[in-house]
Order: sequence, then C-alpha cells, then structure tokens
Amino acid sequence: MDILDAVYQVLKVDPYISEQIENRIKFYEYPESGAVDRPYMVLEEVQPSQPSTFADGTWLTLDIHLHVEIWSPNRTITRLLAERVQNLVWKKFKIGQRGGLPEYDNGVYRDARRYQGLIYRNDLNQL
Repeated sequence: MDILDAVYQVLKVDPYISEQIENRIKFYEYPESGAVDRPYMVLEEVQPSQPSTFADGTWLTLDIHLHVEIWSPNRTITRLLAERVQNLVWKKFKIGQRGGLPEYDNGVYRDARRYQGLIYRNDLNQL
C-alpha cells in the first residue's frame, strides 16, 4: 500500500484543505521559509511500512509511521489545517497522532505531527 498517496487522495478532496492549500501538498519537498506566503503541506514516511500482527505465519497488518507538516504565515490557519489532517487521517485510516512539534521562525508557523497505526492488508482474500 502506498500510504502517502492514500493520505494525499483523502486530503486533497477535503473542502477546507483544498481551499487553503490548493496544489501545495508535496511529498518530501520543503519550501524555503522566506517563500511561504500561503499554507503549504509536506507528507513523508518516517520509516517504510512494516508487516505486523501475524497469524498462522501470515502478516495481517502494516505498521504505518507518517510525518505531516503544515507551513503557513498564519498561526490560526496552521493549527486548523493540522487539526483537520489529524481528524481525516483518523477517520479514514484509524492512524492516530503520536507526537508533534509546533514552531515559529521568521514569520512562518510550522506544525509538524507524527502519526502511527496499523492498517489491515487489503489482499487477504487472495492469499
């Protein structure tokens, strides 16, 4: 499963995220801090998905670790976007937040959050 693409597909169709971020959801591409004049989002895997939860010699789930950063010149929009991501990732994938770090630097607010959870394989019927 390409978890980054799956999360991206969920986030890009959300009306609030779409309105604020537009086409500025990137994989591993960080903006220059001086160039952040509108909200920007970065998606990364903290580590590759790992097989987890085994039964009868078959792995049943993937252990997922994500990193999502929101960069914006507006503190409130940064927080609202981060909370919206948190809610969508939980609602769709049941992946919960496992840490984070809010920062401010030179006119840019950054909210970096880590998410971790288990996702069941979608190919178990074909095994």
